[in-house]
Amino acid sequence: MRFEKNKVKDVNIAYIGGGSRGWAWTFMTDLSMDEQLGGTIRLYDIDREAAEHNEIIGNALTARKDTVGKWDYKVMDTLQQALTGADFVIISILPGTFEEMRSDVHEPEKYGIYQSVGDSVGPGGFMRAMRTIPMYVEIAQAIKAYAPQAWVINYTNPMSVCVRTLYEVFPQIKAFGCCHEVFGTQKLLACMLKDLKGIENVPREEIDISVMGENHFTWITKASYHGMDLFPLYKEFAEKYYETGYSEKADHNWMNDSFACAHRVKFDLFLRHGLIAAAGDRHLAEFFPPWYYLKDPDTVHKWMFGLTTVDYRIEDLHKRLARSKRLVSGEEQIELKPSGEEGIQLIKALVGLKDKVSNVNVPNRGQVSNLPLGTVVETNALFSRDSIAPVFSGALPYDVQGLVMRHAINQEGTVQAGLTKDRDFAFRVFMNDPLVALSVNDARRLFDSMVANTQKYLNW
Repeated sequence: MRFEKNKVKDVNIAYIGGGSRGWAWTFMTDLSMDEQLGGTIRLYDIDREAAEHNEIIGNALTARKDTVGKWDYKVMDTLQQALTGADFVIISILPGTFEEMRSDVHEPEKYGIYQSVGDSVGPGGFMRAMRTIPMYVEIAQAIKAYAPQAWVINYTNPMSVCVRTLYEVFPQIKAFGCCHEVFGTQKLLACMLKDLKGIENVPREEIDISVMGENHFTWITKASYHGMDLFPLYKEFAEKYYETGYSEKADHNWMNDSFACAHRVKFDLFLRHGLIAAAGDRHLAEFFPPWYYLKDPDTVHKWMFGLTTVDYRIEDLHKRLARSKRLVSGEEQIELKPSGEEGIQLIKALVGLKDKVSNVNVPNRGQVSNLPLGTVVETNALFSRDSIAPVFSGALPYDVQGLVMRHAINQEGTVQAGLTKDRDFAFRVFMNDPLVALSVNDARRLFDSMVANTQKYLNW
């Protein structure tokens, strides 16, 4: 890297999954709007054509006169080429195809198990992890060999398992996981301030929060705005909208957006436990036994969120493929609009431009005192030059600790099952998930069918 006044140039970023037709465009756009960074993005993807399209799209952004962040996008043939000399490594991959995801999400429905996402926990999250762990073993080994000093940023789900696998294979790796779910809850708190106090246009960054838990099962333990404690206000907000749900915009609600919710699950959890659950309702619901929020589609409808089907995801992919063609041909240009993600800000902090506090997923070294050491937890951390210092967040209340602990233990079991390829042990971990509320025989049949459907990614 080359340092200038308030700028760092010649930054080398290896992007594993560089053919992404979603997050990659977001990342490119944010980079193009920041004048303090510049350098080379090495795109590596098993779908080389997709990476080549992003090479064209990225370099077109750099060529525009209205962009200030200038990057040279290059497709690499191998992991070694992408990683050698990298300062940062971005990992954003789809483990498998939509056909495997179809099994993850919909095979359990034959046994009465409904999943609103199916990528983090539950039977779908477990099988996705079984496909992902071997890929992350290969990636971790390659980073150890070719870029051992690079900072590694993971965006792939299941987040906790992915980050945990990287550290299990290469304990000295400098890896962390980024997720925007907490940001969404900050935005909800900003809406609350407008609704109850008439305070408009509050940037979510001005809402100070302390978080702890596991990815997609993170809890806000403190929240304030300019010194105002937001917990009493949130109680009023939750009670006001518990039955009706809340929509940020009058013309937008959960029924016409597969990824939206009316926050009833969050309100329910606050009234149960006194903490603010900091993820979308679709994710939160999957961490509980099915009779809480996912008993059947009618129950899901009552709680005002949706079951995101794989058919919807396939339809969305077709739209993104069509957009990719338009971007490659020049028929369409990417709109220069900040995403609200913090990945670029974290990179800037790590190269020494400006310190940043943000939520992060890293192994527990005591920052959550009553969760197991080594498991990947989500808390705030201070990012500064070549350093991440997790904030000591204390202990979760016992009732919430009990909820999170089961998943922390399952996280460890899932990683070990993926590494050892012990099918019997894997089944026991699979059975321990709260959503798998089945008899042993039914659970075994479901497990065997899901393994068969993803067998080509396994070596069991």
